[in-house]
Amino acid sequence: MKKVLITGANGFLGQHLTRFLNNGEFNVVASGKGPCRIHDFNHSHYEEVDLCDKTSVDQMLLKHSFDVIIHNAALSKPDECENDKKYCLDVNVQATKHLLNAAGVHFIYISTDFIFGENGPHAEDAETGPLNFYGESKLIAERLVIESGKKFTIVRPVFIYGAAEAGMRPSFLHWVKANLQQQKRIKVVGDQKRTPTYAEDICKGIATIIDKEATGVFNLAGKDILSPYEMAIKTAKVLQLDLSLIEEVTAETFPEPVRRAKRSGLKTEKAQRELGYSPVSFEEGVRLTFGISDENDHKSMA
Repeated sequence: MKKVLITGANGFLGQHLTRFLNNGEFNVVASGKGPCRIHDFNHSHYEEVDLCDKTSVDQMLLKHSFDVIIHNAALSKPDECENDKKYCLDVNVQATKHLLNAAGVHFIYISTDFIFGENGPHAEDAETGPLNFYGESKLIAERLVIESGKKFTIVRPVFIYGAAEAGMRPSFLHWVKANLQQQKRIKVVGDQKRTPTYAEDICKGIATIIDKEATGVFNLAGKDILSPYEMAIKTAKVLQLDLSLIEEVTAETFPEPVRRAKRSGLKTEKAQRELGYSPVSFEEGVRLTFGISDENDHKSMA
């Protein structure tokens, strides 16, 4: 049984990964900065580690002999990265360096579509061109992984959504649902395109990567190219909520300190071909997120 470390396990994707892989097929050790917040997880398999502290990381690596490291931890809010570039580099680059000291592991690095610029969706080998410092930091870390000489896999998701268990930060879909249920009007950007990714699809893809010992770079994203406005409309339709409360606006409505691509997203043909990756449609992802089995079953929305 392979022993797997998941960093950033308290985060949204980290919790989904931990719960998905902790199924008896893998020996999972979850790690995070601070106490364990993973719902229904054996806390004896949790390591509280500051990945920016090399000594702390080295002690964990000496304590455990991992077969696989899934490095998911990151400072992932572009505004925070722009406002504190040193801390961003510490978390997104230096922590990666510290983990790469682990000997003999399959190193799976969770990256992002933010390493690219405009004109998406992008294939794995498309020309990079990050538009903000968050993207730059993740691209630097990708290059460290590639140049490390390790057996590596880089996984790039986009705009992750999915079910929110106790202790998880709600995703965009939950924000839409909560506001519309309270009859609140919401303004949602319609001039940015993404390929939103259902969290469990990423988990399945990573499990396959581990099983197949697949290496290289893989985009694990959704199949639909949508704007946040279109995502909100589809979510409201599935949940049978009032679409008229959703107002389409441009990105200029919400001035931000960082630049974001108008048309981003990722192509997944390589993952489909080599991993058998088969992402759900966004509409199906919404149903799965809220536990709705079909169009007529809305019992779990209450």
